[in-house]
Order: sequence, then C-alpha cells, then structure tokens
Amino acid sequence: MIRRFLLLALLIIAEPALAQDERPTGYPRSANERSDRPVTLSAVYTADIRSNVDGGVERGTRYLDNLDLQVAIDADRLIGWHGARIFLYGIYDNGVSISRLVGDIQTISNIETRVGAARLFEAWVEQDVGRSASIKAGIYNLNSEFDTTQSGGLFLISSHGIGSDIAQTGRNGPSIFPITSLAVRGELKLGENWLAHVAVLDGVPGDPAHLKRTAIKLSERDGALVIGEVNYLKGGTKAAIGAWGYTARFDPLLPSAAPARGNKGAYVFAEHRLVGTRADDAAGLAGWLRFGIADTRYNPIASYLGGGLVYTGLTPGRGDDQVGISFAAASFGDRYRQSQALADAAIDKREVVVEAVYNAIVTPWLSVQPDLQYVVDPGGDAELADALVIGLRVKIGR
Repeated sequence: MIRRFLLLALLIIAEPALAQDERPTGYPRSANERSDRPVTLSAVYTADIRSNVDGGVERGTRYLDNLDLQVAIDADRLIGWHGARIFLYGIYDNGVSISRLVGDIQTISNIETRVGAARLFEAWVEQDVGRSASIKAGIYNLNSEFDTTQSGGLFLISSHGIGSDIAQTGRNGPSIFPITSLAVRGELKLGENWLAHVAVLDGVPGDPAHLKRTAIKLSERDGALVIGEVNYLKGGTKAAIGAWGYTARFDPLLPSAAPARGNKGAYVFAEHRLVGTRADDAAGLAGWLRFGIADTRYNPIASYLGGGLVYTGLTPGRGDDQVGISFAAASFGDRYRQSQALADAAIDKREVVVEAVYNAIVTPWLSVQPDLQYVVDPGGDAELADALVIGLRVKIGR
C-alpha cells in the first residue's frame, strides 16, 4: 500500500509527457525522445488485470504492473552542447505472468516480464551530424526506432510492439523490453521521404544467469546483433523493410547439427492512415500489415504475419478514444516441430491471436483500456484448447 501511494504521488508531481518531433514529411518520432524544454520528466504507471476464462493451461486471474520513469535532456539548451540529446529511462515490473496460464508463445501482455525487477532500461546520448544524420550510443531499446508502428501501439499483445520473429531470437532475447544492451545507432535522412537507420548491439543483453540485474557484459562469444531498416515516410504513410543478423554461433534446434553462425531474418511492414493526410491528424481509420521471417535452424517461429485496424474518434464527443481489432499469427518451423516430436510433444503449425480493444482517454493523465484476446492453438500445443483472455489496463501519468 505504501509503495502504491508513493507511486501515485510521484505521478502527480511529474511534468507533462515528452513532446513529439517530426520525421521527414510529418511522421513523428517516439514521444519519449525529444522535447521543447531543456529537461523533461515523465512518469507512467500501468496496471493490467488479466483473466484466462477458458482454455489454455489453466483458468485464473493475474495482476501485472509497470512503472516508467524518464528524463530527457536537450543538451544544447541546458549546457550549450550543440545538437546533442541525453535520455535516461528506468522501469519497474512485478514479474507476474498471464502467459503461464494461457500457454501462448507471443506474450499476450506487453508488460509481462520473467522476473520482478527495477532496471535501467535506456541511457544514451544522441549527437546530430550535419543537417540529416545523427549517431546514438549507450544502453538502447532497438524497438524504440526499429520495427515500430503507431497503430500497433494500441494493442496489448507483444507481437504488435515488435514482431515475434525478432523477439524470440538470441540467448537472452534481443535488446528490447525488459532487458536492453549497449548499442551504437546511426540514422540518415535520404531525400524528402526516406529515412535509414543501422544499429550494432551487444548480442546478449544483461546477464542470463541473473535476470534481475542491470548488467553489461561484452565478450567475443556473445557476438553482436546487427540490424538495419529503411523507411518511406509521407504524411500518414509509413513503409519499411528491415534485416537483422547475429555474429555469434548458435546451437541448432535439432541435436544432430553442430553450432553454427547465420542466425538472421528480415521483415517488411506498411502502415497507412486511411482518413487524414498528416501523421498528427489522428482522427479516422488507420491500419497496418507486417510480415517477418527468421532462420528456422535456431528459432521456433519461422514466420510471423500480423496487422489490424484502429479507429480514433469513433464516439461523438470523445475524439481521442480509440477502438481496434488485430490479428497476430506466428508460424512454427519444421525443425522446431521435429525437435518437439523427439520430445513426444505435438506442435501445430501456428498460433493465432485475435485481439479487440477500446482505449478510453478519461483525462490527459488517465486512460482505461478494456481488452479481449482469443488465442488459437496456444504455443502450438495440439493438446491445449483455444484460450479466451479478458482484461483491463489502466494508465496513470503522462
């Protein structure tokens, strides 16, 4: 109770959210990166109550929570460091799992973590290089700039934040929520409507043996994750193609093969605002579609297809409210299915999650989000019945 009171007090005194900056031709940056003030603070507390009411592993209800604390510094305004920005981001999560009840592989709550812990999530410096490029270095969440859509951010399943084809990879995952790594990222504006970025990241974020620690451990064995993405940005349209690969050796799924290099993949997506021509004109209908693949020698998910539709301002007098429906289909590779058959487990070809959600903006600092998910073939387990998950998310803060 005392911890909850302190969190609420912190949220009340926190400054407003970090402002958005414009990408080429109006497509906005992440809201967490730039501000029109020298120093900007942000605090958001997110609470999920999720119930598996039918199917899956077992029925039950879980409470998940997440605290985000951010500090954005415009070093030019604050100390005269021209073209530089500093960003610090800490998180706390309680480590409770709803997916253990469902048995899904795509993580149906995007604030779920394996263990409860407070972590330093991001800490980087970004420096402009000329008028059209920048370099960023530090502890970095690749999903803040790579493989991200505005429409997908409405939904609670993790696959719409970053594709499950990427999220499954690496010895401790890639550098995404909740464990991130050191990285260097370069970005270049290519003409009026094109933007490219490339990043090199530590191949094993954190310490797999001590998941609660914020750890930085570099070694030749861990290798690196290299990822690149090219975006076409015009008004309310964003299209992108990306590719990624690890430099380290990985153990194959089938025990008959030796460890080898080549763990890689690619993805493509398109997002379009069907009503309105500006990225900051949120009213109306928007949608997106994404497809990605991963190396089936090392990864259970061979391909992922997801997408959905989001309508903003459907209810008269509630112009900021959003309603959406989406699907996320993770298809399992033949090698993974063979490896599970050797362990006497039958795996179906894919897991599909259909999600419907409504986000009510009650005040500028409070939103309430009822959510419904139907999970077909959770985890691909042929013996599990389809699961029905209902939930409610509350966000406090800005």
